[in-house]
Amino acid sequence: MGFTIGGIRDLRSGSRRRARSAEGTAVAEYTGLWGWDVVPGARAVRAGGRTECSCGAADCPSPGAHPLSFARELPAGATLEKALAAWAETPGAAVLLPLGRSFDVLDVPEDAGRGALARLERMGLPLGPVAATPTGRALFFVAPGAAAALPDLLYRMGWDDADLDLRPLGRGDHITAPPSDLGGHGPMRWLRPPALDTAGCPPQARLLLGTLAYVCNRSVGSRVASDAAEAGPPVG
Repeated sequence: MGFTIGGIRDLRSGSRRRARSAEGTAVAEYTGLWGWDVVPGARAVRAGGRTECSCGAADCPSPGAHPLSFARELPAGATLEKALAAWAETPGAAVLLPLGRSFDVLDVPEDAGRGALARLERMGLPLGPVAATPTGRALFFVAPGAAAALPDLLYRMGWDDADLDLRPLGRGDHITAPPSDLGGHGPMRWLRPPALDTAGCPPQARLLLGTLAYVCNRSVGSRVASDAAEAGPPVG
């Protein structure tokens, strides 16, 4: 590791911390404490009812949610000084985490994710970090390879034909990390922050998938029933 938790605490409590951006400090934690690669990302701004991306492309397919083409990736293990210096080269950049390396992600509705998180904690199952998006999604960090293995896992668990609002994100994908803004919608946040015992070795997807699939399926069923109740009885 490039620095210690004590070093981060000193950084946060000292006057030097106030002179640095929240993103720069987060990048230093992600690379030095948690051992994650970090990529500078574009920013998005909402103006006149439109979302504009800092990349300058009028037809950008992912405003404020993609890597900057000219910026260099910061590798895991970077020291505190290197992390802050590198991030200073791209002021205002969003903090993106590349998937398929240290972890993949299982993306579910936030309400379902909160319910699943409570169940999994009661069951004493291993858990990694869980992030929440400003658009109402929960991102469960799981061991890399989960995205490719998910169809087979769902089949073997009997969930392959179920209506699940659950999607995997893996190699080639990026997620915006707290405290950065996601596409002009607002800041990302942690439902379950990283910890030393889980950040570098998130759980296998199969350990969480049964609970996540069950809760997501119930959530879809409840939504369908609610929509039907609002529509009222059939006419005629």
